[in-house]
Amino acid sequence: MATEPFKFKQFTVNQNRCAMKIGTDGVLLGAWTSINHRPFSVLDIGSGTGILALMIAQRSTAQIIEAIEIDADAYEQCADNFENSSWSDRLFCYHAALLEYVEEIEDNYDLIICNPPFYSEDFKTNNTSRDLARFNDAMPFEHIIYAAVNLLSEIGILSIILPFKEEEHFTSIASKVGLFPNRRTHVKGNPESDIKRSLLEYSFVKSKVETLELIIETGRHQYTDDYINLTKEFYLKM
Repeated sequence: MATEPFKFKQFTVNQNRCAMKIGTDGVLLGAWTSINHRPFSVLDIGSGTGILALMIAQRSTAQIIEAIEIDADAYEQCADNFENSSWSDRLFCYHAALLEYVEEIEDNYDLIICNPPFYSEDFKTNNTSRDLARFNDAMPFEHIIYAAVNLLSEIGILSIILPFKEEEHFTSIASKVGLFPNRRTHVKGNPESDIKRSLLEYSFVKSKVETLELIIETGRHQYTDDYINLTKEFYLKM
């Protein structure tokens, strides 16, 4: 069955060749990530459809927005999505593994953004590319942190979304190599549900962590003002 293109207000994302489709996590991260430090260069790690890079292109004046993707089909789709957008002159996609990319690149980035694969449980499906996208043996936390420490500029920030249960572990590894949490938002599906996701920002500067909570909806499709305000520049129906 063909997967429909996902239409946003200023761009369209084709996703039929990508294992991981457009989801709330990616849109939340792309909208939440701070661009207050006016990043000139941005790196999207494990770009999939390219949604994060496209959102940052819409929101910021960053001149260089690069994305890396290891899966060949997803890489080609990402490159096409970039080419078909209004910001094609600022967007570049590379078919590469993260650690190889870190070794080869001498540039620094003012922003690194990543919606990493989550599932570390032992089961796998029969869909290899979906497994590669979803299981974090494809991209361990240590690799993301290693990339950030090596590729971030002095003013740079790492912006990432993780399952809430992984926040403490990730922060502990990051802090050991001099990357410190500055902002975090805990995401709940509704007021009664447990915290499901953590939106996290790290930098080389140690500071008091700003902690907020975001509730997505109060009832089925009854979205909160906070969620609407965060995503309304992107979703057609917000």
